[in-house]
Amino acid sequence: MSIKLSTGLRQALLKKAVTRSAVVTMTATTIAAVDGSTGNDSLTDSDDGFLTAGFSVGDSILVIGFAGGAAGMIGPFEILAAGDGTLEVATGSLADDAATESVTIVRLCSGSWRDIFKDGVLDLYSGAIPATADTAESGVKLASITLASGAFTANQPANGLEFGAPSAGVIAKDSGVWSGVGLATGEAGYFVFYDNAYTTGGSTTSVRFMGTCSETSGDLIMSDCTVTEGATKTISAFTITLPAY
Repeated sequence: MSIKLSTGLRQALLKKAVTRSAVVTMTATTIAAVDGSTGNDSLTDSDDGFLTAGFSVGDSILVIGFAGGAAGMIGPFEILAAGDGTLEVATGSLADDAATESVTIVRLCSGSWRDIFKDGVLDLYSGAIPATADTAESGVKLASITLASGAFTANQPANGLEFGAPSAGVIAKDSGVWSGVGLATGEAGYFVFYDNAYTTGGSTTSVRFMGTCSETSGDLIMSDCTVTEGATKTISAFTITLPAY
């Protein structure tokens, strides 16, 4: 792994700092618990607010407030599938409990790389990578990569990028489309991946990492490093490997 880690990121990894993306909380009277019998159990929301709140597959959650059949079934539960109106958890986790009670769902944060960069954003820049990840960005910002090119607002979950589950010391982008519309025309020389707070400029507290872009041997391998103003640039593969030594 030759990427450059910011001081803020190294501090977060060492002390398990809680970031905005860690604190996902939803309270509603429209949430019900469903016993899936031999299939997955689920939480449903008639207002379809789960994805907007920021919940996603792999999150660990606590469920508080059910007073009927699911009373005392608090968790933690791992989200196995996520949609606007449904969060699936393992069979045997929940009993049937109708909506109307005030139920709160809280996402727990492990302090892992995946959790720290939940709902993050990746910017592509022209030119040479800065000396350190604490150094201000240089060159021209060519594109901001978000979920399906959607509008991104710092400290909000909408359209942020997600990593999938790690395997054999490697973590990769999830199945979502990572893309952005070109802000200028140029060759991508390096990228900066920010946490959800999206703090730019010179900083020793910003949580981010940097790496080179290349069509052959960079930290981010792209089929074509050319970014064109007004055209969509898609990142089809992105992996981070934790070295064994």
